[in-house]
Amino acid sequence: MKQAIHFGGGNIGRGFIGELLVRSGYEVTFVDVAEALVDEINARRAYDIEVVGNEPQTIHVEHVKAINSNTNLEELLDAFVTADIVTTAIGPNILKFIAPNIAKGLARRVEKNEAPLNIIACENMVGGSTVLKNFVYEHLADDVKAKVDRCIGFPDAAVDRIVPIQHNEDPLVDNLEAYIERKLFSVNTGHASIAYMAYLKGIEDIASAMQDEEIVAFVRRVWAETSELLIEKYGFDREKHAAYIRTAEERFKNPHLSDAVTRVARGPKRKLGAKDRLVSPASQLIARGRKPEALATVIAAALRFDYADDPEAVEVQNYVKEHGFEKALTYFTEIPAGMELFDLILAKNAELKK
Repeated sequence: MKQAIHFGGGNIGRGFIGELLVRSGYEVTFVDVAEALVDEINARRAYDIEVVGNEPQTIHVEHVKAINSNTNLEELLDAFVTADIVTTAIGPNILKFIAPNIAKGLARRVEKNEAPLNIIACENMVGGSTVLKNFVYEHLADDVKAKVDRCIGFPDAAVDRIVPIQHNEDPLVDNLEAYIERKLFSVNTGHASIAYMAYLKGIEDIASAMQDEEIVAFVRRVWAETSELLIEKYGFDREKHAAYIRTAEERFKNPHLSDAVTRVARGPKRKLGAKDRLVSPASQLIARGRKPEALATVIAAALRFDYADDPEAVEVQNYVKEHGFEKALTYFTEIPAGMELFDLILAKNAELKK
């Protein structure tokens, strides 16, 4: 069998990427630091995935094993020599921590095997593989970089299990950026919008938030804004895109898939980034002469997310207290003071205060 290395043995790693790789003909080696998880995978060499929804099913996944990178680094480095693909699903903030081991693995590989190898960061972010590549290159010697440049690729990817694979002649199939932004500005933007508005109302989980008529109406306004951007920018079929949004909404309503509002909203510093799920579509809409009122409201709500157990939320709130909301807005979003979007967010923040 073809060999895959996957960093992250959590729910996404096993329940999504790992299963997808196995179905594609790979034996998957999960890399994690959770000793109990690694031992259990190695003992069973298989696991089950429970699919919930209108047609529940159990998927049995075999051809898997695991490596504890803390205790068996040499085994991991050897695995790089024969790997056919490397993937990650660990969270954007953790990529920099696995980069040193990936760099060591690549150094060993290019000494013994110069066959092409792709490393794909399957994360909820734009340009995840490129970000990972930059972290990895910080730990490579110059002579190794030259070898890595010749045979190691870091293709960016969009990961989304809501929509099935489509086989058609749509010219957009070759435009990965279109699908990255569609997923980010639909699923992730919608999820974050629900979470930040639900937090302000004291609602604890996403499924409960989707029983609130005001929140449902609000996230639909958000989707209306991002949909117009995506359709205008990439030419998505309006009816197919509407179906994509309906699927996302149904998933968020599913009580079996519900998540804590504070978990979905966590990491506001990253989510408020200029290229991320809130500011990027809002800025693009402004550039096209549109007024993204719903997105502006979410950005203001994200800057008010004060959950004490989230380090990023604490950092944002401390900055707001020290420098004021206006300076915090520019600092975390890179939106200059006096710009149309800046003023719109200030107005929405004033409304939220009421």
